[in-house]
Amino acid sequence: MQEMKIGFAGAGNMAEALIAGLIRAGHQSSHILVTDIREERLQQLRQTYGVQTVPSNAVLSVDSDVLVLAVKPQQMQQVVKEMVGHVDAGTTVISIAAGISTETLEQWFKDQVSLVRVMPNTPCLVNEGMSVLFSKEDETHRRRAEYILTSSGKTAWVDDENLLHAVTAISGSGPAYFFLLAELMQVAAHSLGLPKDLAQTLVKYTALGAGRMLVDSGKTPEELRQQVISPGGTTQAAMETMFEADLPKTVRAAIAAAAKRSRELG
Repeated sequence: MQEMKIGFAGAGNMAEALIAGLIRAGHQSSHILVTDIREERLQQLRQTYGVQTVPSNAVLSVDSDVLVLAVKPQQMQQVVKEMVGHVDAGTTVISIAAGISTETLEQWFKDQVSLVRVMPNTPCLVNEGMSVLFSKEDETHRRRAEYILTSSGKTAWVDDENLLHAVTAISGSGPAYFFLLAELMQVAAHSLGLPKDLAQTLVKYTALGAGRMLVDSGKTPEELRQQVISPGGTTQAAMETMFEADLPKTVRAAIAAAAKRSRELG
C-alpha cells in the first residue's frame, strides 16, 4: 500500500488532513500528488509535506493509482470532466464530496471507474476522524480506501448508499454542532464574570473529558448525563431549562436539515 501513488484533486483542509495522516502513517510524500487552482496553496503543501504537485487533473489521473476527489460538490462535475478518458481501469476513485452519488459520478466519468464514496469529518486534522465508506467494488478498492482513511482516524462501512445522507448530517457536519455549544458556553462563562482565557480553558477540557468518557466508558450518553445530575442540583436546573426550550426538537430539526441538504447536493 505504501508504494501506491495517491492523487488528490483539491488541496483544501480535508485533503491536507488526509495527506498529513498518510505521511504520519509512513506513506512516502513523493508518492502523494496534488492539484489545485491555487498555486500558493500548492506551494504551501510542497513546503510543509514534500508532496508533488502536478499541472492538471488529466496528468493527476494518469499518474495516480488512487484518485481522491477532494473538491466542493459544486466543483466536482468540472473536475471529473477534466479526468474523463485519462483514468486507468485499475485506478480507485474516492469521492469525499457530500451528496453526490456513485451513480452520478459514473455518469460523469462515462467510462467504467471503480468508485468509493467516503464521508470524513474535520477531526481527521488531529488524527481523530470518523469516516464512513460505501462502495460496490471489490476488496482491492475497498482496502485502498480504508488504508487512506484509517491513517487519520476511525472508519466504518455502510451497505446502503442512501445512509450517507444521515452520516453527513451526524458525523460530517457534527463537529460544528459541538463547536457551537462550546462557543455558547464560553460566551455564557464570560458573561458570568470568568476571565476569557479561563472560560476557554474550562470549556475545552470539559469537552475533551466528556468526549473521552463517551468513547471509553462503555456507557450511553443518557447514562453519562444522569451520572452528572443530582436531584435539585445545578445540572438539573440547567437540563430543565434546555428541555423547556425544546433543545431536543431543535437538534432533530437541524440534523434533518443537514440530511435534506445532502440529498439536494446530489
